[in-house]
Amino acid sequence: MQTRREVILAGSSLALASSLGLFPSPVVHASDKSGNKKVIGTEGYQYEVTHDFPELPDKYTWQTTHNVAVDSQHNLYVIHEGRPEQKDHPSIFVFDKDGKFIRAFGQQFQGGGHGIEVRQEGNEEFLYVCAYQQVKSFAKLTTQGETVWQKFAPMESGVYAEGEASDPQKVWGRDRFLPTNFAFLDDGGFLLSDGYGSYFIHQYDADGNWKAKFGGPGDGKGTFNTPHGIWIDRRDPANTKNVVCDRAHNTLQVFDTDWNYQKTIAGFGLPANLDTWKDLMLVPELKARLSIVDKDYNVVAQLGEDVERLNSVKQLRMQPKQWHEGKFVHPHDACFTPEGDIFVAEWVGTGRITKLKRLA
Repeated sequence: MQTRREVILAGSSLALASSLGLFPSPVVHASDKSGNKKVIGTEGYQYEVTHDFPELPDKYTWQTTHNVAVDSQHNLYVIHEGRPEQKDHPSIFVFDKDGKFIRAFGQQFQGGGHGIEVRQEGNEEFLYVCAYQQVKSFAKLTTQGETVWQKFAPMESGVYAEGEASDPQKVWGRDRFLPTNFAFLDDGGFLLSDGYGSYFIHQYDADGNWKAKFGGPGDGKGTFNTPHGIWIDRRDPANTKNVVCDRAHNTLQVFDTDWNYQKTIAGFGLPANLDTWKDLMLVPELKARLSIVDKDYNVVAQLGEDVERLNSVKQLRMQPKQWHEGKFVHPHDACFTPEGDIFVAEWVGTGRITKLKRLA
């Protein structure tokens, strides 16, 4: 994560759509004495909540969970930032569909673990991982944790300080490389968002060679303030779009695939990343909620909103006893499963992964 100061941004516009009745009020059912789980959501978008879903072995600890991904075998991958002084502690953890621990790896990202995605390439699946802080790199791994390649700041882009690739340090700035998330191109290449560093989106070929950059710092309409998440929106095959979470501006920016600016979607609370399933797009918002939008980027549901408490309880992210069931604190990433269930990773001190099982 970047700074706690960013969390207090965004104002009353966050609740405007709800207060005007533009979409149904959320339904929240408390657990009953039989142990039934809490259900959240609106009609047609209801989910059963299981907080702390994965079972982490006692020898490991969550250290600020960041991102989640699911493979074709329904295995869940979780990356946490990790503590740099615990160099032998894994940063990536794998669980089966029931939340049982399978394996852990990724010590090389410890202290800076951030983004993780699963990609199908031929008959194999691979992990794409990026790390910030003092690590400042991105890598392609097998799902068993073996490194295919690992790379550092693209110095050929002309935007980074001398030594940023050869001698990475825990230094921030617009001339620094602090990558946050990936999106995958049809030609085998990929996009990498430097969401905490230069604010550029970098394009790479299938072998991880740098090709081009887009964006950079600015006030919007093609420039960004913390372009934290990125996604290739293929829900309309005839009109594929590049979508960027311009987090500190509380917006999504939409482009065509040649990076021609199309529009800005406002009204989010620090949108952090994106995922799609069928006609739905998932928008985890760092400011205590999860939004679901349709193909026109209209909000159709908001889940687990707790913005008022987040604003009123100091350092809520560090106080698990103050967290409420069915409510989120800081959703930092979320992803769909093939069945439309949702996993949510939150930027909280103890780490938290929540499963939302789709009911309707």
